[in-house]
Amino acid sequence: MEDSEEKKAGVEKAGEDLFNFAINREDIKTLMSHLPEDADIKRGKVEYELQILKIISIGWSISYYLENCAQQNQLLEGYWKAVHEFSQSISTTTGLMIGNNIDYFQILKERLDMYIAAMTQKPDAPEPAVVIGPEFARTCGNMDDVFTVMTGSRMFIATIGNVKEYLETITL
Repeated sequence: MEDSEEKKAGVEKAGEDLFNFAINREDIKTLMSHLPEDADIKRGKVEYELQILKIISIGWSISYYLENCAQQNQLLEGYWKAVHEFSQSISTTTGLMIGNNIDYFQILKERLDMYIAAMTQKPDAPEPAVVIGPEFARTCGNMDDVFTVMTGSRMFIATIGNVKEYLETITL
């Protein structure tokens, strides 16, 4: 009984930790500071999309790295539940500020589907970041801007690397 409760507590803590990592903006600020001023892109759009990419990359990483783990679904459920609650708050706040209703969670879901579809269309890509970077830049408004392509690739690579490292250090 205790072992089961300990596992549940460990999975809940992991979900919390990963959610907190998802909404931490330090890496986004760093990437934005390295995005050259002459990048042919709207900086606000890039920053907005980086947050989305980070959130969905964490969810993707959990699925990928815990593919054969019994606690995968429980961790995913906890993570996405926290993201959903966070999204509701953002949707409400943004809706009040701009006077339009938005569904931030639906936006996250659409972006996840978009990135997965792009990876599915290019199964021979040497790694997912090769697909994610250009797709990220396209979403930001200029798929030909190499700086934006690299920024999206860096966010994806760093995020999945951090999630992998974290998952290797915990016991589920």
